[in-house]
Amino acid sequence: MPGGYLAGDQPASEPTAWGSLALSAAGQLEASRVACDWLVACQARNGSVGVNRSEATPAWPTSLAILAWTQWQNASGTANYQRSIDSAIKWTLKTKGRTTDRKPEIGHDTTLVGWSWAADTHSWLEPTALFVRALNAAGHANHERTEEATRMLVDRLLPTGGANYGNTRVLDQYLLPHVQPSGLVMWALARLPTDDSRIAASLDYLDSAIQQPLGAASLAFAILGLKAHGRQSAHYEQKLETAFAGLSSDASPYKLALLAMATQEGSHS
Repeated sequence: MPGGYLAGDQPASEPTAWGSLALSAAGQLEASRVACDWLVACQARNGSVGVNRSEATPAWPTSLAILAWTQWQNASGTANYQRSIDSAIKWTLKTKGRTTDRKPEIGHDTTLVGWSWAADTHSWLEPTALFVRALNAAGHANHERTEEATRMLVDRLLPTGGANYGNTRVLDQYLLPHVQPSGLVMWALARLPTDDSRIAASLDYLDSAIQQPLGAASLAFAILGLKAHGRQSAHYEQKLETAFAGLSSDASPYKLALLAMATQEGSHS
């Protein structure tokens, strides 16, 4: 059941991995396995997973492949994908976003190492969040790379809560938070120890944000982040039902997978 970003599109690693995660969380292990096998076929010799079968780079979807394989193994009680997981983690731990010296006009700590969207570029928030979640799920929560990247995620949160693509202050101006990266970071930080007050502030921001109209992906990421921290509300489920109902008959597999993931979050933990 490999899928793309739009119905009928070429299958891609990100929507396929999200689909696998949603299916295995719902107990649909055979369909999830088909997606996991497709991701194995995308894996390069160095362990990375590119954006699709024909494009090996950029390889940030490696994080989602690790998550999909790990969750399927946990759900099935088998180790079918352990070699793929081990190879992907080996590549992940060798891969680093670029750092720079700190500058007074930039608010975030540019010396902290995370992961980037593309090789040899700055560590950014969303790919780092995905790798932190993947390493935590695969049993590497205490690895030094996971711990430093966790500090990076917290460092990129805005003082009043929420996050954007990874900047906080530029030229003495604080940037505005955005729903999707904020939800993704909250999802990544859910099982990792941190008592920073910006976590609660970010959850409050997400809870407020979903009172407004949102696209399917942003809504799904917001609810993923909230539920991962134990916040539950009948309003969240109503929002998800409305989002499902608003999708067309040829809906994006990517949006379907994300909404299904948000529905499942918290019900199988």
